[in-house]
Amino acid sequence: MARQPWWDRDSLEARRFALEVRRAAIKAVRAYFQVEGFLEVETPALQVSPGIERHIQSFATTLQEPHSDTSVPRFLHTSPELAMKKLLAGGLEKIVQLCPVYRDGERTPLHHPAFTMLEWYRTGADYGAIMDDAQAVLRAVAKAAHRAIESDGFLHWHGQVCDPALPAVRLAVQEAFARYAGIDLLATIDDSSVFMPPADKLKAAAQAAGVAVSMNDSWEDTFFRVMLERIEPQLGIGAPTILYEYPVCLGALARRKPGDSRVAERFELYACGVELANAYSELTDVDEQRARFAHDRAIYESLYGDAPPVDEDFLAALAQVPPCAGAALGFDRLVMLAAGADDITQVLWAQVE
Repeated sequence: MARQPWWDRDSLEARRFALEVRRAAIKAVRAYFQVEGFLEVETPALQVSPGIERHIQSFATTLQEPHSDTSVPRFLHTSPELAMKKLLAGGLEKIVQLCPVYRDGERTPLHHPAFTMLEWYRTGADYGAIMDDAQAVLRAVAKAAHRAIESDGFLHWHGQVCDPALPAVRLAVQEAFARYAGIDLLATIDDSSVFMPPADKLKAAAQAAGVAVSMNDSWEDTFFRVMLERIEPQLGIGAPTILYEYPVCLGALARRKPGDSRVAERFELYACGVELANAYSELTDVDEQRARFAHDRAIYESLYGDAPPVDEDFLAALAQVPPCAGAALGFDRLVMLAAGADDITQVLWAQVE
């Protein structure tokens, strides 16, 4: 049986309830950040580097200079992060952007190759202030959905329910591993290196907890096996969960926590077992950021072949970025949960074919 086109009249009509939530959510999010004194900015999707996240694949293209045989490689951004931090270096203090971003190799009920990111930054703040913002955004969107389609004001996903009006549960990653898997995570990290710890200790702990691992699994592979199997399904049930203080090797652009350099000031926001946002106090140490990029590029090359280049202009700007914190929130996912939709395509006006 042929798949129904997304533009078909019946298909579009079936999505109208979710698209009404999307429309209302956009207005609510913009109203929140306007009241908070944020400047809404726009940065180009076409960038020198899409960002170097070792498990995010990008789309590459070339930029042809007019009246010339010269062309240069460019990428569709996977996040507006690098460009927005350049604006912070230029003196802007509180900025927000709601924009399309692009990631290859992603198509599931929670993923689409082109999706909408809500990203914001506060100078003179740490990730604690961003936690407050993230909870406020959840509440604003849930209220907007309630008004738009007379929803119950809760977030829903696969039978799970989350009330965004409740205070978020704040749970350290170390505590989550202990509570849900019986693993002392930080005991598996030998030192405070930003690079990957040896896998043996964590693999042994995972196996003792009944989580299957393979012979070639790295420390990071094992971490995510435990996360996906034991921890994520427990997060954001009933009330939102803020999972914070990730090991520093999993905080690519996040600064270390003062007093415990094994972890980074990074958090993820969950509702109904679904990760909605990734946020952190920003790393502004240029030398450390360069070292992290080099490490991640090497992993990227081993996984996918050629890795994106380092944006040297970003590193030059980073030296002038003041202390700040920011977040990237998957806007479509939040709309899904607010509308009670079960697939990301239900909240998109059009799909990538």
